[in-house]
Amino acid sequence: MIQKEKKTQVILDNATHEGDTGSPEVQIAILTARIQELTEHLRTHTHDNHSRRGLLKMVGKRRSLLDYLAKKDINRYRAIIAKLGIRK
Repeated sequence: MIQKEKKTQVILDNATHEGDTGSPEVQIAILTARIQELTEHLRTHTHDNHSRRGLLKMVGKRRSLLDYLAKKDINRYRAIIAKLGIRK
């Protein structure tokens, strides 16, 4: 589970305007942080299939948000990809 301070920092780093918590960029950044933490958890707990299912659901949700952003505004999509380092 992501710590409150870390989540707040992720929101502040990716907000598009003051008080922004729901834009696709913020949602993608929060999901990316949660995915990274859960990936580390699964490296040590390889048989935790319940958490693995949650991880796959989060990856799918992030993928759909990225698809939406790419369709809506390609420049914002490219900016968030570069900032978070999602695509290699």
